[in-house]
Amino acid sequence: MISRRTLLAGVSGLAGYQLLAAPKGHLKIGVTDWNLKLTGKIEAIALAKTLGFDGVQVSIGRAIVDEKMPMDNAGLIAQYREESKKQKMPLDGTCLDRLHADCLKSGNHDAAKRVSDGIRITKALGVQVMLLPFFGKCGTQLEDFDSTADLLRELAPDAEKAGVILGLENTLSAEENVRIMDKVKSKAVKVYYDVGNSTNAKHDVLQEIPWLGKDRICQIHLKDKGYLGEGTIDFPKVLAAIRGIGFAGYANLETGTPKSVEEDMRKNLAFVRGILSHPA
Repeated sequence: MISRRTLLAGVSGLAGYQLLAAPKGHLKIGVTDWNLKLTGKIEAIALAKTLGFDGVQVSIGRAIVDEKMPMDNAGLIAQYREESKKQKMPLDGTCLDRLHADCLKSGNHDAAKRVSDGIRITKALGVQVMLLPFFGKCGTQLEDFDSTADLLRELAPDAEKAGVILGLENTLSAEENVRIMDKVKSKAVKVYYDVGNSTNAKHDVLQEIPWLGKDRICQIHLKDKGYLGEGTIDFPKVLAAIRGIGFAGYANLETGTPKSVEEDMRKNLAFVRGILSHPA
């Protein structure tokens, strides 16, 4: 495995990170607003720019006020779009984090409404990918596959019409996610592949990524326990697998920040950029 020291050796100071930005048509590295500790805050856009990321994934928000999620505000959406343009920092995705409370299962009126509203909000932001999380109490078990697929099948036509991809993020195997996708039968439903979640669930990431291929993955989260490159995940091999399938979308860092947001995000981004600076 390429060591962190080797990868960082070619990077001349923290200010040099932006010099390694992804060329057009190549894998782009973004970051989540919640890991910047700016969940649902417009300031995440400028910070992502300062740190040298290619994009930022933003939270739609969990709180419900007057039956609306925090981002469901035309004025706020306009501000996000303007700030994104000003900073030249793309909004690369949204996260419908309200689904941690309103479980994505058939018959759940609240979940259906959240997804429907999320599609509208995501389109208004000018974003193509919306992450649909289902974990913990809202996790999908074998007996839930049909009900989850039923709900998604009802919502998929609206997503298709809006040009929004619904990304399934969970701890299921690649095969189990595709089983749901096959039941939904919509190009608007894909896998939001989280390298850390899959590894923790004992799935073989290096087999699953090529098996899924670029057409069934809408976006990716990169994370591990601790700093990237110091945990159990072999990121040079993981990134080689991602590039090997020709995936040229966004891989967002969803990494912790034990010391400081800026220092830790710069360190993890430099590690990934260092790997990507070598030929695939």
